[in-house]
Amino acid sequence: MTTRDSYDPDLRKLEWRCRRGMKELDFLLLRYLRGRHADAASEERAAFVEFLELPDPDLVRYLIAGDVPKDPRFAGLCRSVLQAN
Repeated sequence: MTTRDSYDPDLRKLEWRCRRGMKELDFLLLRYLRGRHADAASEERAAFVEFLELPDPDLVRYLIAGDVPKDPRFAGLCRSVLQAN
């Protein structure tokens, strides 16, 4: 995240929402946000915002346990999140 980005209130809100209280999820989500989110297509950025609405157990299933989400937008997003790490 650049200095300019650190003052973007929308980005700061997303950063806060990435902090789930589980170290593994925090690491995966924040690394994606800081490394790939800004350059992602608008559809992927929108999917990420919706993805953060899912409960933590679902995020763990998709990002750590390897389950594939039924929603193709989330499936593609999970691949991007994992590739960012």
